Amino acid sequence: MKFKAIKLPSKKKIIDYFKSHKLDFFIKPSKKRNKKVNEMQVNEAYKPELNDLYLLHQYILKYKRTTVLEMGTGWSSYIFAHALNINRGKYLYDVKKLRRNNPFELHCVDDVKKYLKISKQRLGNLKKNSFFYFSEVEMTKFNGRVCTQYKKLPLINPDLIYLDGPDQFNVKKNVNGISTNHKDMMPMSCDILKIEHFLTPGTIIISDGRAANSRFLKCNLQRNWYYFYDELNDQHLFYLNEKPLGIYSAKQLDYYYKS
Repeated sequence: MKFKAIKLPSKKKIIDYFKSHKLDFFIKPSKKRNKKVNEMQVNEAYKPELNDLYLLHQYILKYKRTTVLEMGTGWSSYIFAHALNINRGKYLYDVKKLRRNNPFELHCVDDVKKYLKISKQRLGNLKKNSFFYFSEVEMTKFNGRVCTQYKKLPLINPDLIYLDGPDQFNVKKNVNGISTNHKDMMPMSCDILKIEHFLTPGTIIISDGRAANSRFLKCNLQRNWYYFYDELNDQHLFYLNEKPLGIYSAKQLDYYYKS
C-alpha cells in the first residue's frame, strides 16, 4: 500500500460515517478558530470539526496504526482512542507478532492541565489504553535554530504523530531574547526532530495547520520522508518512506501493507 492523502467525502457521508460508528455526539455546529490578527489566544476548548476528525479517524483505520503520540489534546484524542480500539479488535493477534510494546495506545502530551483533564474525562471506557502527560514547554535551539520543546515526552515509539501543540504563548524562558510568546510569532516545535532517528519506516506525521512549523520540520528532517500538503483541509502530511531497518521493521511494514 502506498501512502496517499485521504480525500473528504460529501458532508452527508461524513455525518453518516459518524452515526455508523456511534459518534453522534460529534455532529453539531463547529466553532471555527478565530484567525483574526492579534486575536489568536483562546481560553476555551474548540468544538469538534467534523472534517478534521473524520480524516484523523480514517488515517488510523486505513493505515492500521498501532501507537499514537498526540502533541496537544482535544476532541482528536477521543477520535484517536476510538479508532485505535477498532484496530485492536481487528489486528491484536497480528500485532502481537510485532515488536510493538505499546499496542493500540494513545499517548497525549500537553502544556495545559485543564485541556488534559477535559480530554481524559471525555474518554469513558476508552481511558484504559490512553495516557495523558503534562509537560511545560521551553524555548531552545535545534541545529542553531530557535524553537520550542516539551521538557518531557512519553517513552514510546509511535507510528503516527499528530502535531497540534504546544500552545505558543505558554512557553518558558527565551533564547537571545526570542520567544514564541508574541502575537507576531508562531508555533515552532522541534520535538519530532529530536526523536526522528528512533522512528520506524512507515511512520506518519500529521500537522494540523502550523505551516511555519511544518516547513521547519520539512527543512530539518534527515530521513526519506514523503511530504504532502493537503491545502483543502490545511493538513501537512509526512510519511517515512524507507526500506526496513531489520527483521522486526520488515514485519511491521508487512503488517501495514497486508490487506
